[in-house]
Amino acid sequence: MRFPLALFLCALGCFPASTAIAGISGVLELQFYKNSCPDAEMIVTEHVTSSMLTDPSSAAPLLRLAFHDCQVDGCDGSILLKESSNSMEIEAESQKNFGIRKLDLMNNIKSSLEEVCPQTVSCADIIQLAARDAIHLAGGPFIEVLTGRRDSVSASKKRAENQLPASNISVNEFTKIFHEKNINLQEGVALIGGHTLGIGHCRNFKERLRPVIDPTLSPTFLLLLQTVCSDPSLSDVAFAQNDATAFIFDNQYFIDIQNGRGLLKIDSEIATDPRTMPHVIAFGKDMQQFFHMFTSGFLKLSSYKVLVGEKGEIRSDCSFENS
Repeated sequence: MRFPLALFLCALGCFPASTAIAGISGVLELQFYKNSCPDAEMIVTEHVTSSMLTDPSSAAPLLRLAFHDCQVDGCDGSILLKESSNSMEIEAESQKNFGIRKLDLMNNIKSSLEEVCPQTVSCADIIQLAARDAIHLAGGPFIEVLTGRRDSVSASKKRAENQLPASNISVNEFTKIFHEKNINLQEGVALIGGHTLGIGHCRNFKERLRPVIDPTLSPTFLLLLQTVCSDPSLSDVAFAQNDATAFIFDNQYFIDIQNGRGLLKIDSEIATDPRTMPHVIAFGKDMQQFFHMFTSGFLKLSSYKVLVGEKGEIRSDCSFENS
C-alpha cells in the first residue's frame, strides 16, 4: 500500500481560492465549513488516514459508501440511518448494499466533529470527504470535493433496491443511469474504474462461471474464479480481487479487463462494447486521463440531488435522524 507524502500533505490543504457547483437542489461550495468549523476536513482526513494505516482495504468500502449514498435519492447520508421515522426498512438493509462497510468510521468521524462543532457538519458531507481522502491516500487523484450538503430524514430499502445498479448491470443500463445524472460516457467508464479498488464476492459473479461459462473470461482467470467460488454455500463469504492491485487506485483495472480479467459482467462488457472500448483502451494507456475523467464524473455524482439551505437537517448522530 502506498501513501505518497506529497499527496497526503496536499490532501490537507490543496484548494483553489473559490469554487462552487450548482447541484439539482442548490449550490455546494469549496471549504463550506471554513468559518463554521475550520478543522472539519482535517478531522475527516485524520480519521481516514488512521483507518487506512490499520486496514489497507479501507479505500474500497469508503468509495462504495459514497457511490451508493448518491445513487439512492441523491447524496444525503441516508445510507447511514439505522432506523427511519417513516417506518420503512432502511436503505443499508438492501441486498444491493450487501457487504457495505465503514459505517462505524463515519460515526466515529461524526463524534469527533460534534465535540468541536456541534450539529454543523453533515453526515452526507462526511461520506464524500472520506471517499475523497481514501481515493487520494490509495494513490489516486486529489478530488476537490465541494461541501454544504444536508442530511435526509428518511431512508428506504425499497428505493435502494430500485435505484442501485445490479451486479450484472449491462452497458445499456449503466449508460442510462449515468445519463440521468448528467455524467457522460467517458466519465461513466472512468467511474466504473473505481473497481480498481477492492474485491467482489462470489455471489455477484458466480453465474458467469457455471453452468454456462462466460466466454469473455480468460482461461486462467476462469480457473482462479472457479477455484475461489467452488463451494456455493460460501458465495457470500468467498471473494476475488477486482484487479491485480486491489489496494491501489490506478489504471490496472483497465489493463486487466482488456485481457479477460473482468470480475463482474459490466467489467467485461465495457472492454468489448464498441461504445466504451475506446475509453477503456485510453485509460489503460494513460492513467492521468483516467484520473481526470474520474474526477469529473465524481464531482457530478457527488453533487447529485443534494439537500442544501433549509432542506433536510444536520444530524447529531449519523445513525439516527434528529428527534
